[in-house]
Amino acid sequence: MEHQVFVPVPADSLRAVLRDPARVARCVPGLQQDADAESGPLSGRLKVRVGGNTVTYRGALSITEREPDVFAVDGEGTEIRGSGTVKLSVVLRLTTEGDGSRLDFTAGATADGRAASFAPEATVTAVRRFLDRAAEHLAAAAVLSDPVAEAEEAADAADGDPGDVGEVVASVFEAEVPPPSLDPFLEGEIEELAAPRPPAEAAHARRTMIGRSAEEVDHAPPRGRYAPVPAPASTTAGQNLRWLAPAAALAVASAVVLGRALRRRH
Repeated sequence: MEHQVFVPVPADSLRAVLRDPARVARCVPGLQQDADAESGPLSGRLKVRVGGNTVTYRGALSITEREPDVFAVDGEGTEIRGSGTVKLSVVLRLTTEGDGSRLDFTAGATADGRAASFAPEATVTAVRRFLDRAAEHLAAAAVLSDPVAEAEEAADAADGDPGDVGEVVASVFEAEVPPPSLDPFLEGEIEELAAPRPPAEAAHARRTMIGRSAEEVDHAPPRGRYAPVPAPASTTAGQNLRWLAPAAALAVASAVVLGRALRRRH
């Protein structure tokens, strides 16, 4: 398959990155390098996602400069969980175009195992997405290592000019931070700015003309429909006995009189 990507980076900067395998390894999306330094920077694990399938391969890549603007990338890998293998070959050509560069990819691969069962359309989409991300990483690495930008930064540092970023950072850290509204050191200033209280005579006259003060209204019990229902009056045992004693005496006197009348009849 063939694929093209445009990046706003000069071809010379891209060429400098492609000549360094360690920097190329940082441009391969999803590559997990081996801890063994003897295996080379372009060896390790690479996770590939095609459609709804994900396969992880262990292998190695190699990059060769065939011409000043032509680089060849060859690689092979084996499935981590399985016996499938894949071999790939990518030819990258750099072409200056305006203020940037055009990257022309010509890629081919042979595979067996799980990769052989992938749908062709899903495989092409996954490969193009992979190459787009690789081109973006390559352009970012070239910008970070641009000798012109490094020379300008060094000149700014020599002149004592921190640049735009330095000015922004300095302005942020040198800005005066206002104290919080509850700062205890501002209590005196708040009291000075508060409105003066009226004298006691004026407050009394105002309360006489207008009515009860706000403090009295706040402490007064509510009236009307929102007034609380008074609790029923509680009666003590002494009050009950005070009413029961005369009634008991009257009952006893009536019983005595009735008994005497009955005796006289007999």
